Amino acid sequence: MTFRAKLIFSTAVLALAAGTARADDDSVEVLHWWTAGGEAAALNVLKEDLEAQGIGWQDMPVAGGGGAEAMTVLRARVTSGDAPTAVQMLGFDILDWANQGALANLNDLAEQEAWDEVIPAAIQEFAKVDGKWVAAPVNVHSTNWVWANKSVLDAHGIAVPANWEELTAAVEALSAAGVTPIAHGGQPWQDATVFEAVLLSTGGSDFYKAAMIDLDPEALGSETMGEVFKRMDFIRAHVDENFSGRDWNLATAMVINGEAGFQMMGDWAKGEFLRAGQVPGQDFLCFRFPGTADKVTFNADQFAMFDQGGTVSPQQAALAQAVLSPKFQSAFNVVKGSVPARTDVSDADFDDCAKQGMKDVAAAAASGDLMGSLAHGYGAPASVKNAIFDVVTAHFNGEFDSESAVDELVDAVAIAQ
Repeated sequence: MTFRAKLIFSTAVLALAAGTARADDDSVEVLHWWTAGGEAAALNVLKEDLEAQGIGWQDMPVAGGGGAEAMTVLRARVTSGDAPTAVQMLGFDILDWANQGALANLNDLAEQEAWDEVIPAAIQEFAKVDGKWVAAPVNVHSTNWVWANKSVLDAHGIAVPANWEELTAAVEALSAAGVTPIAHGGQPWQDATVFEAVLLSTGGSDFYKAAMIDLDPEALGSETMGEVFKRMDFIRAHVDENFSGRDWNLATAMVINGEAGFQMMGDWAKGEFLRAGQVPGQDFLCFRFPGTADKVTFNADQFAMFDQGGTVSPQQAALAQAVLSPKFQSAFNVVKGSVPARTDVSDADFDDCAKQGMKDVAAAAASGDLMGSLAHGYGAPASVKNAIFDVVTAHFNGEFDSESAVDELVDAVAIAQ
């Protein structure tokens, strides 16, 4: 960490220690980026749960599906000594703040609620630091999903593709019929979400771990990586010309409305289909990115509680307890499109996509194929993640070819580490 970065973090921690007065001591101020329709509906489940306990909700939404904008706002708030009560966070962002001593210790509550026994180890790696629980996991999202408009596929005789070759054939068939094959939003985190799915499909779990988690230079500079970028060229050739800057939920709407066949996006997209009154298997299809059927890349939304003076406030404890209660885990994730962070929650109220997702996550965790999503903050630290984003997006936008992209990727990761 640079001297400047250390100074910023030190200032932030000192500001937190000083504490700040709240306008309403019986409320929680929550910074988050759940602003799309399905996300907002899911968040209301949490708000209503707390309101039933007499705890108010001070909403601080910051639009931006990947959370980068929210983290920028957070840094400014903390540095000025005005940290929110709780913040939606992902992966390495949680670890970074915890390692600076900025987050509250939730161990007492975790022990009382037996979190160690019901939350998968892969999630705990990002919710605990030095044996201390510093965040409450809300859900498990898996990112290597494809969503499809069933009517569009049926009209053109297209079955769910099981591998890359079948996917390319389906995409080419839609393109020949004048249908936009792939709905996509041209934002770095969306580009990277597709990229990591293509990478996992192309090289398998061991290659994914080597390249995206271990950051092995040989894997990053390999012929397999060259093939990954070539496949990204194919995807780029089959999105509509207005993709640049499009928000993810607008791309989802293209599939919902029959304007496109497929979207490659995490399972939060399902919330948009459900909100539109659509039914899995009847109106839309959900399946793993072809070639990744027994593998799962994940992110987990978590609420980190900022230290407000050395103790966890009753409001913070209530929020953390609420998000990990089995009742809430079911009610929230049914709406959100994700699956519970707890392994002991019944799937009775979940739709077919979610039931499959719960089975997939459990199986992948058992086989060692449950892997952190690079695109969503669970693969590598932010500096490396952003460096990979830059290369992937530059390539997707035609700034260099697939061969050059491999060289750029190796250099960018080396510099960022």
